[in-house]
Amino acid sequence: MTYIAAVSGASGYAGGELLRLLAGHPDVEIGAVTAHSNAGQRLGELQPHLHPLAERVLTETTAENLAGHDVVFLALPHGASAEIAAQLGEDTVVIDAAADHRLESAQQWERFYGTAHHGTWPYGLPELPGQRPKLSGARRIAVPGCYPTTILLGLAPAFAAGLVEPEDVVIVAATGTSGAGKSLKPHLLGSEVMGGMSPYGVGGVHRHTPEIEQGLSSAAGEPVQISFTPTLAPMSRGILATSTARLAPGTTEASLREAYQAQYSAEPFVHLLPPGQWPATKQVIGSNHVTVQLAVDEHAGRAVIVSAADNLTKGTAGGAVQSMNIALGLEETSGLTTLGVSP
Repeated sequence: MTYIAAVSGASGYAGGELLRLLAGHPDVEIGAVTAHSNAGQRLGELQPHLHPLAERVLTETTAENLAGHDVVFLALPHGASAEIAAQLGEDTVVIDAAADHRLESAQQWERFYGTAHHGTWPYGLPELPGQRPKLSGARRIAVPGCYPTTILLGLAPAFAAGLVEPEDVVIVAATGTSGAGKSLKPHLLGSEVMGGMSPYGVGGVHRHTPEIEQGLSSAAGEPVQISFTPTLAPMSRGILATSTARLAPGTTEASLREAYQAQYSAEPFVHLLPPGQWPATKQVIGSNHVTVQLAVDEHAGRAVIVSAADNLTKGTAGGAVQSMNIALGLEETSGLTTLGVSP
């Protein structure tokens, strides 16, 4: 069976990455491609790398244009998805790449996003403990943020196994500029970014903070509190997250490695690297792959977990396609790859 999929926000980075992956999916035919300010333009003018789709004309993002598809991907700004999704049929698989339906806490949503909470959908990170069955047959799915994807897959096994403490978790992560979207912003100009790094969202105010805490708390079975500092790196895509947590009594590097091997040995898209080999963004660019490595800092009594992902692929569009595959009962790896691009 071939499924017809629509992609909203098709002129942006996330929408373009969705189209790149769906164009090679054996079970999907691309239907409507929509946008807002770019409606009426040829896709080839805005996404020239999508040559087979170049003559497609973007239509306005409305419920009417998205209706009638088997799957609808919403690659829209935060706060814009809920209204559209509410107008789509219950039989349609709606996959939201924005934050509108990720958080379980209405209070946290209102604190970090400043609008009314729109409810919670099944969370599209199947590698989290117990999450894959919730996606099977789902008709509404919330795709995780790119930072939460990279960080949760790095830390969740340690919390699920009770090998680290739930307080005093410190995370510093670097991302490429595509994580900020395609809109023109002075601080993202090449002359501003090249040759330097800079922090942003400092002091626990980044919007992904409650989402990361939500996922880690679920894995741990108790509340987890984090200190999260994101940084902007002079690269177009990729995330490298370095996460540390205080060791629980009796935890060793061997027991930590054993827990990660048990969690990820059968996962197609998450891999614990061999000892001595560390994740790097170049290893995963263009792939749905997350690489993870760990160490124990005995002097500080902390676990150190490093994880790398492509923020546009596994961190957004690849995670969305992977979730779609599970929801529709397709092979989970269809249309996706663990092969990066080098150099």
